[in-house]
Amino acid sequence: MSKTREVLLVGEGNFSFSAALSENAGDDVGVIATCFQSENQTYRQEGAVLNIQRLRDKGSVVLFEVDCTCLKEHEAIQDHLFDCIIFNFPHCGRKSGVKKNRVLLVKFFQNAVAVLKDNGEVHVTLCNGQGGTPCDSPMREWHNSWQVVAMAAEAGLILSEICPFDCETYQGYRCTGYRSQDKGFHVDGALTHVFTRSLPHTIPEKLKMEKTVGKETVCFELPAELSNYINRDFLGQQSHHPVKTVQEQLLRELKSIWPVCTMNEDFPELVSCLPETPEACDSTLTHSEVYWIKPTDIYIFDQIENEQNDCESMEDQQSFTGSYALRPSLLLHVQEITQNEDFSPGTLHAVSGLVFQRVPISLSRSPAFHQLLLVGMFPAESHPVQCFQDCLESLLASYGVSFAEAQTGLEQQVWMNSKTLSKFGRIAYLPSFSSAFDEGLQLIAVSINLDHLATLIFAISDWRLLWSADPRFLKHFELNPLGPFSPFSLYPPSYLHDISFWMEPESYDELDFHALVREASCGTVKDMALVDRFRHPHMGHASLCYRLTYHSPDRALSHSQALGLQNQLRRLLPLRLQVTLR
Repeated sequence: MSKTREVLLVGEGNFSFSAALSENAGDDVGVIATCFQSENQTYRQEGAVLNIQRLRDKGSVVLFEVDCTCLKEHEAIQDHLFDCIIFNFPHCGRKSGVKKNRVLLVKFFQNAVAVLKDNGEVHVTLCNGQGGTPCDSPMREWHNSWQVVAMAAEAGLILSEICPFDCETYQGYRCTGYRSQDKGFHVDGALTHVFTRSLPHTIPEKLKMEKTVGKETVCFELPAELSNYINRDFLGQQSHHPVKTVQEQLLRELKSIWPVCTMNEDFPELVSCLPETPEACDSTLTHSEVYWIKPTDIYIFDQIENEQNDCESMEDQQSFTGSYALRPSLLLHVQEITQNEDFSPGTLHAVSGLVFQRVPISLSRSPAFHQLLLVGMFPAESHPVQCFQDCLESLLASYGVSFAEAQTGLEQQVWMNSKTLSKFGRIAYLPSFSSAFDEGLQLIAVSINLDHLATLIFAISDWRLLWSADPRFLKHFELNPLGPFSPFSLYPPSYLHDISFWMEPESYDELDFHALVREASCGTVKDMALVDRFRHPHMGHASLCYRLTYHSPDRALSHSQALGLQNQLRRLLPLRLQVTLR
């Protein structure tokens, strides 16, 4: 076949749909129309002879006795790759129940992807209520539907579009096949579900990293659950990412009120600090929320003793006493910013970058996010904290952002909150730094979680979408940089799994468990809750039971995949955390 686009239709009855489609399609579209029945059985259906002739007159191919669950074995089909595969009103025949029809869908989808182009589509039209999506009216209970999205996920497909089936568009179309008979059925409210391929889930792995901190080159392993967040360059010059768009829009608005200087210093994502430093710089942090790093090797760069700039292994240097951590907040860099030669009162100095925080799995908080830090020195009589609050409130209130004042000793601060995440931003007067400057000036620091702000502004329902590797996510913002986000994966299914185990309360760290769940589930657990806790009255150890919600916003996730990930978690849990499964 030498056509530009190839279309395969399976499960045809009297071929009235494929005949109308063939006549409406352009000359560059090649059509192969197939049915399950034999040629003699098909000819006995009303209108079939005429419709088959219409197809052949247009140069289309008609095939009989084609089983849609064995497409990859059919000699006339297996060597083709199709742009579109269409299956209208699939049914096992007679009075088959929903379970049999789900099996039919799974087998069809698994065979369809074998003969589908990488960017191809699979169209499945179902009667109203069968699909099990909110578009059905009324929507059936999940267990009583065909669960078409979950069935497609078994073949790595996601639902990308859903639209009403308009039979009047296809001239001469007459539905047939009710209970395997030459009878029609109700197509009012029928829906066409359009499926496309999704990226596969990938198992995160520890990454070997090397970062320069001062005169030291530090080698370390990045925790596996963070591997998806490194080297993504969302804020790069060529980026169209919504996080960058939010930053640019925010800075543009601020520049209309204050001079803004964007600092180009490349502050390292690995920092050297004392254990108490992060909490002292950012009061929202605790010691346990910091990713403390144990180097695998450290090299010290010594220009004085070695003019050739050789590096000496830390194994031979016993003088090092500091601690390393993945940067938990840009507020750690305030002193460096104020000591920069370009720092001047009355100007906002802007720095942005990736920060890392060990947080529980939740719908609102991510272990890595982009933070914007604004630092400036302003006269106290101008009430700079209030000025920044008024400015940001006028910009962000329409997106559901609220502001709450708080006073901690001499430190005046205002928190930025949303309905889903409190304290995602802060406006603060920092008296400990202000003492180094002229009296009457106040050092103001504004820190904002850009990722969360992007989800609010662009109506992105799941923060994990910001990190999606699917090109359709960024393509949306290239075409419509300021409009609300339209998901490319509709109504992804959720699966609940419980896991319970015995642990020793004195040594158990719940954040370690959350980190392991992120790793073992490939990031597909969107939420988890502790549903039961029991402490043995004599033995001292405790039993915990967690409920995990598996749900992927951008990749196909089937029931069997979720079960496999849950089993992987059960395998790793006793090995990593020294707990005993129940």
